[in-house]
Amino acid sequence: MQRRDFIKGIVGSTAAWPLVTRAQQPAIPLIGIINAGSEASTAKGYEAFRNDLRQRGYVEGRNIRYEYRFADGFLDRLPRLAEELVQLNPTIIVSAPMPANVAVHKATKTIPIVMSTGADPVKFGLVQSLSRPGGNVTGLTNFAEALASKQLDVMRELRPGLTRVAALINVENPLHVPQWRETQDAAAQASITLVPYEFHKPDDLELAFAAFAKAKAEALLVPPDTTFTAHRRRIAQLAADAKLPAIYPTRLSVEDGGLMSYGPDVVANYRHAAVYVDKILKGAKPADLPVEQPTKIELVINLKTAKALGITVPPSLLARTDDVIE
Repeated sequence: MQRRDFIKGIVGSTAAWPLVTRAQQPAIPLIGIINAGSEASTAKGYEAFRNDLRQRGYVEGRNIRYEYRFADGFLDRLPRLAEELVQLNPTIIVSAPMPANVAVHKATKTIPIVMSTGADPVKFGLVQSLSRPGGNVTGLTNFAEALASKQLDVMRELRPGLTRVAALINVENPLHVPQWRETQDAAAQASITLVPYEFHKPDDLELAFAAFAKAKAEALLVPPDTTFTAHRRRIAQLAADAKLPAIYPTRLSVEDGGLMSYGPDVVANYRHAAVYVDKILKGAKPADLPVEQPTKIELVINLKTAKALGITVPPSLLARTDDVIE
């Protein structure tokens, strides 16, 4: 009996060795990702993000993991999605744009948060300053609220004599308050009448374009907004059907058939977010990593769409264009 007990003890101990070995292996870092948009509308951005991390030696399933949450443009879903992600206790959370940044910041003050893009984080209380964030949030900002007047200027250059401009407004997005003030000020200075439509749900888009047609709008301003980005193909098609020249905040809309865009390269922002993730994984603290602003604002024009609308792009505007899609 003693010999059998001795052998059984050795076998039992040997069987336990793999369990002990596994327990001693370091956990693979989990990167939580939350976005107010849809998986499809942000695919290029996250592909660039993962590719950059891969080039830095982070291979999915081997030494890094990802967990995603998308709100599909429904901003009221963000608090719940942020709580879900925080409960998983990820190593770092990567968020975008501002509504998601705000939601996840409310959900945790300890897990490092890297913003891929978003409006002024100081104004929304996410960081103390751009140079010294001072908390658990850092990353990139696009200062979207300052783009509206520039977009209006570009549209006026394309359509001299412009007098009535339609504008989509997402009333659920707090960013649209400063954006709308900026747009109103710019329109007043240019003696342009604005035709706003307050968006509440995706079904409102068809109603919006019917209202624009009734008001005889001559152009459309689509402000930076994650919901509009999530529905960018639908908006571009509605604008084409209405023969309404439109300007968007990102080139993604122009690639999907929109006429023009003026704004930062959002995909480049997502790619650069990987730099922050790498630094934090290596021990840096978000509080010490300055928030970066876009280094370039790009103008992109779709000449095929311009031709379909019967618009000739002035040479002066073409000369300033960063990219032309034909």
